[in-house]
Amino acid sequence: VQLQASGGGLVQAGGSLRLSCAASGRTFSDFSDYVMGWFRQAPGKEREFVATISWSGSSTDYRDSVKGRFIISRDNTKNTVYLEMYSLKPEDTAVYFCAAALARGGVLFYTPSRYNYWGQGTVVTVSS
Repeated sequence: VQLQASGGGLVQAGGSLRLSCAASGRTFSDFSDYVMGWFRQAPGKEREFVATISWSGSSTDYRDSVKGRFIISRDNTKNTVYLEMYSLKPEDTAVYFCAAALARGGVLFYTPSRYNYWGQGTVVTVSS
């Protein structure tokens, strides 16, 4: 399974960005079999959970600091998960990673260890 994240960039505080993560690969059977998540890692800090979405998209959850500002969604027909980010703050600056975990049943995962596959990361820089 390969995950390709894109959409990062430099934006001023208060601005918005939309990240995308496309899944592909010979062993990738069905995108809807996977719980998807977004994580981020700022320089000198540990990777932290940002958002997660269930296989169907009916369940989502976010870290407290991004609730009301970020929206995670998915299009299973395009094997893609999105992260819309609004009202960006300098503290949102980080490398953002998408991740996939093989699971169904409406579950959500919050820790990196639960995810089987990771994208290469896309850099988001928010200037003050």
